[in-house]
Amino acid sequence: MYDYIKGSIEELNPAEAVIECGGIGYLLQISLNTYERLRDCHEAKVYVYHHIREDEETLYGFSDKEERRIFSLLVSVSGIGPNTARMVLSSLTADEVSTAIASGDVNRIKAVKGIGLKTAQKVIIELKDKIARGSSAQIDLTGSGTGANTAEACSALIMLGFTKSAVEKAVASIVRKEPGLTLEDIIKKALKIL
Repeated sequence: MYDYIKGSIEELNPAEAVIECGGIGYLLQISLNTYERLRDCHEAKVYVYHHIREDEETLYGFSDKEERRIFSLLVSVSGIGPNTARMVLSSLTADEVSTAIASGDVNRIKAVKGIGLKTAQKVIIELKDKIARGSSAQIDLTGSGTGANTAEACSALIMLGFTKSAVEKAVASIVRKEPGLTLEDIIKKALKIL
């Protein structure tokens, strides 16, 4: 229903933000990571997840689309509600959650308050494929002209005999950490990882 809200930050604390847009103040539940990004800003564009239950509607706000994507994946898992998903994203960044799920790191997920061993295992089992698909889609969308370099690097590494999933994870990680690399640099760094 809502994609984002852009406006002035009227109130901000580690759990909530009020964004005024068009004379309306929207109360958004936020993670600590989003709070850190917003705390020195006067204006913000916050991506929204609209959670509807029988007795209430709640808006959750995120500083970027990737954090919102991870949140929506987490709440799709039985036993993980929006508050638990927000706790996960307050304890770990979206990239750390993706990496933990993709690598099957149960202990990293289990370390979050409110998540036990069985729930952590369930998160990994249910989301591992979805995280991998999302990261390959992200690879093609990297900005500043590196999208073509990224796609070419993936093709070259696959032709060298590496598996597509391993290549996509390695290249996505490199491009996320160092956007704007040349094709040669991406391939060199990926070869060190693979």
